[in-house]
Amino acid sequence: MIDTGVFRAYDLRGLYPEQINNDFAYTLGQSFGSYVLKQNINEVLVAHDNRLSSPGLEQRLVEGLLSTGVNVIRLGLVTTPMYYYARVLLNKWAGLMITASHNPKEYNGFKISFTNVGNAAGKDIEDFKDFTVAGNYLQGSGTVSEYDIEEEYLNLIKNSLNFGEKKIRAVFDCGNGTVSVYLKKVLDLLPIEYDLIYCDSDGTFPNHHPDPSVASNLVDLQKRVVELGYDLGIALDADGDRVRVIDEQGNIINSDVLMIMFYRYMNNSLSVRKAIFDVKCSKTLLDELDKLNIEKVMWRTGNSYLYRKVHEENVDFAAEYSGHVFFNDRFPGIDDGLYAGLRLAEILSKTDYKVSDLYAGINHYYSTDEIKYKVTEETKFEIVEKVKEYALNKGYEVIDIDGVRASFPDGWALIRASNTGPDLTLRFEAVTNERKIEIEEEFISILDSLK
Repeated sequence: MIDTGVFRAYDLRGLYPEQINNDFAYTLGQSFGSYVLKQNINEVLVAHDNRLSSPGLEQRLVEGLLSTGVNVIRLGLVTTPMYYYARVLLNKWAGLMITASHNPKEYNGFKISFTNVGNAAGKDIEDFKDFTVAGNYLQGSGTVSEYDIEEEYLNLIKNSLNFGEKKIRAVFDCGNGTVSVYLKKVLDLLPIEYDLIYCDSDGTFPNHHPDPSVASNLVDLQKRVVELGYDLGIALDADGDRVRVIDEQGNIINSDVLMIMFYRYMNNSLSVRKAIFDVKCSKTLLDELDKLNIEKVMWRTGNSYLYRKVHEENVDFAAEYSGHVFFNDRFPGIDDGLYAGLRLAEILSKTDYKVSDLYAGINHYYSTDEIKYKVTEETKFEIVEKVKEYALNKGYEVIDIDGVRASFPDGWALIRASNTGPDLTLRFEAVTNERKIEIEEEFISILDSLK
């Protein structure tokens, strides 16, 4: 029996072994192999992260794929960006990356792709879910081969960076995730002095959840940067596609502020003067883009959607609030947390600036972190629609590309359905803390009345 609840907006994800297990992996292989063969695709890439359950899932997934007649190229234990790069390098777009990204150790999942537009999302996953449930799988006998992407990936990183004369010192926190396997190999190719914490590969994630978007997971990194007097700290998630930066004073840099730092530095060299970012980002970013005379393109949250938009618009750089950062200038337009952190180190090596100098003078607002508001899976989209009606009736300026972002002269509110659980994702921001609280109370009150 397939638990269809694991089919999410951007990937397949669930608890191991209750929802995601070896039997599910075999069935998924049967379904995926049949699905792509019917699209005249006969080769599939398979890779996995360092979670304890991942090797077993990978084995059964491959067996399921082979049973349909599709051929499998195994990449083995790699980060998600390494898997992405293999797709680009080999021009093989159908694939599965076994990972639950930044989720705790109890989870696992699959990022799936069928074409060169990035990971499947939304309707693509819905259609594949329906196909999987129907169970009309092909039978055949595929072949299996292995491909080692490590050397090409190391060369990609090395050749896509150009450090200046100033020696940069950085602390890295891998959260014991998959980047741990490759980080030292990358750093030893670069003129950078480094210190590592929690960079021993351990799929039980014993020190903290491998999610750098949560401030409590960054405490040890903040302390280490300050204690050593290093230039910056770089935190990575379990599969390596997200990043969070710590400045030289131990301050956590939100991703929208990190975007400002890159846009300021790249402003005169942008080939396309557009900035793509998601609906969660602060007005601080919007203000700065106006100052830089860069066109603002607010887009849906989700790295699948942002990836497609990056390549559709062919911009040099884009990012989202959760820490997915895309470089598409001298890098192949994939979200790689390690590379993003190293690009910041490169900037520092070429200037006299400290990290805090790179965001000096920005407009400051009072904002909440992401707030998870519990609802049910069945009602979350309906509630968002009712909030949209409320905001329009009040005469607020509404952006509805992804949920509802209601803007006022002195702040904004975001209410969107989470794509990873029975929650709404909320953010509130205003010019004063009092006004932020007012906006938050207004919309929480509306939500409470709709439950």
